[in-house]
Amino acid sequence: MNFLWLEDFLALAATGNFSRAAEERHMTQPAFSRRIRALEEWLGVVLVDRTSHPATLTEAGEWFRSSAQELLARVARMPDEARAVADASSATLRIASTHALSLTFMPAWLRGLESGASAGPMQLVSDVMQQCEALMLQGRTQFLLCHGHAQVPGRLEAGGFPSCVVGADALIPVCAPGKRNTPVHALRGTDSARVPMLAYSTESGLGRIMRAVLGARLEQLATNVVLTAHLATVLKTMALEARGIAWLPVSLIQTELAEGTLLPVGDGKWNVELEIRLFRTPGQLPRAAEVFWRAAMQSARRV
Repeated sequence: MNFLWLEDFLALAATGNFSRAAEERHMTQPAFSRRIRALEEWLGVVLVDRTSHPATLTEAGEWFRSSAQELLARVARMPDEARAVADASSATLRIASTHALSLTFMPAWLRGLESGASAGPMQLVSDVMQQCEALMLQGRTQFLLCHGHAQVPGRLEAGGFPSCVVGADALIPVCAPGKRNTPVHALRGTDSARVPMLAYSTESGLGRIMRAVLGARLEQLATNVVLTAHLATVLKTMALEARGIAWLPVSLIQTELAEGTLLPVGDGKWNVELEIRLFRTPGQLPRAAEVFWRAAMQSARRV
């Protein structure tokens, strides 16, 4: 028996039409009909009453429809279940982190956790927030380190993923200095001289927070978005080149602020306080991952 026959049969059961089901399955009607016949021969029963229009399922066909759906759902779960079995005996931690934190906060934070006990081998994926969330929802990583804000819940909060706050950060507007060592741009714009903005894309978690917290206020400014990017590091590079104002995490620009190559813009009322949050997958984790989570929780209590 070919598993594709099950998908063919369910397409026919949904449409009641051999021609339409064949189109959905990207084959000719004769080829499609032969596969339905092959399934019936394998089962030894007639599944479809071909004398009615639209075609209807026989009693055996109605029974087999639910069985086919259950079987395909079971097959779809097998990769995740196989990974879960493998994870149960695996000591490797699988961690996702947003790009900026993987470069700045994460190394020192991990050293602090490992001062008590070694975390063992790790597999790190660094990406934009949208992709990191997808990895967690698919069960491909055990932990996610990211920026967060109490007013901006994400997909993991909605999915019931446990989390703890392991650090603090802030988004502040910055730009390059001008000739008198003052910000070359200001958060004041007119229709003739708009504020040049370096903006985050929709895939960015920092962009999601900015739009939720500052969106209404930014709409009141006369702005001109001169560049949009996924990563804070890209916006930082453009800000250093005096291309515009970027809201960047302090953790990413500490050196530039100290050296004066980037200057804060505004009076501080445009700053956005951030949490640094660690999410974990729900349910029981492998022993190494549970030990890591307990260490993270201990560090969270000291924040």
